[in-house]
Amino acid sequence: MAVRSLLAALFVLALAPAAHAHSLLLSSAPPADAVVNGAPAVTLRFNNRIEKKLSQIRLVSPRGEAQPLTVRTDGAVDALEAPLPALAAGRYRVDWRVLSTDGHVVSGTFAFSVSP
Repeated sequence: MAVRSLLAALFVLALAPAAHAHSLLLSSAPPADAVVNGAPAVTLRFNNRIEKKLSQIRLVSPRGEAQPLTVRTDGAVDALEAPLPALAAGRYRVDWRVLSTDGHVVSGTFAFSVSP
């Protein structure tokens, strides 16, 4: 009887959808490791809603200088967008940090290059 109860409980838990999940980065523009002629903005799309006002994007130049970018608060609830300044040729790193709707902070980084 105990085994049946345990199996029934596991079955119910397996079928129950997660109410909240950490935000995962699904895509970026420019894409990770891409070589671009220029990029007007950084756009990050996540698997669920994020708290934009409490999220950040930072651009690190080829010389290692970090610059916070201004995140737009309008648009899709699962995406962050920040305009980019004019970029010289070189390899740039994007550091991002978002607050998931489940209350967890998630962060990541990726790089892209601007061609001469």
